[in-house]
Amino acid sequence: MKILLVEDDERAAEFLAKGLRELGHAIEHTADGEAGLAAAIAGGFDAIVLDRMLPKLDGLEVVRRLRAGGSGVPVLILSALDEVDERIQGLRAGGDDYLTKPYHLEELTARLEALARRHGEAAPAARLVVADLELDTRTRRVSRAGRKIELTAREFQLLEFLIRHARQVVTRTMILEGVWDYHFDPKTNVIDVHISRLRQAIDKGFDRPLLHTVRGAGYTLTEEP
Repeated sequence: MKILLVEDDERAAEFLAKGLRELGHAIEHTADGEAGLAAAIAGGFDAIVLDRMLPKLDGLEVVRRLRAGGSGVPVLILSALDEVDERIQGLRAGGDDYLTKPYHLEELTARLEALARRHGEAAPAARLVVADLELDTRTRRVSRAGRKIELTAREFQLLEFLIRHARQVVTRTMILEGVWDYHFDPKTNVIDVHISRLRQAIDKGFDRPLLHTVRGAGYTLTEEP
């Protein structure tokens, strides 16, 4: 999932973003309510993790404005305020769930997954197919011609990005932004390494390669030669 994290506590944000990225999610972080609202309005997120008490614009006001603007993206509110009235306010403002601090990463992740399931009709397709290659975002299962393929979390995320852009040429910049959430070139061979590993995983042992390098442009996932 691509998740927007709106949290002004730098250490808490770093910890949560790191944990979610290790699970294969793409994270965009903003540190105040105004920036969070602007990012949310721009769209493209599968879920939002929103701190209750934020500078510049309170978390509840962020979600109120989102809902007033017609956005249906799932919102999980985080707060140190655990009184019943506070939770009720959060849900009535338009939040889909409310989790009090301190929290366990496993519980937060499970709640995000539940929100994604409940909003399944608006979510991207869970089962993605190119030729005989299949990827299921719910079960995180990848197979080709019925043969199960084991991938790391990052390899899975890279394959999901490529398969959602199947038969298109994706540039290195698109991959850095869509998979690593980098908006700059880190000047490393990280893409080459992961593309090589992914190619070994999905193409080795099969007659027809699916992952192709487009010289001078990028990469494409297609059944066409």
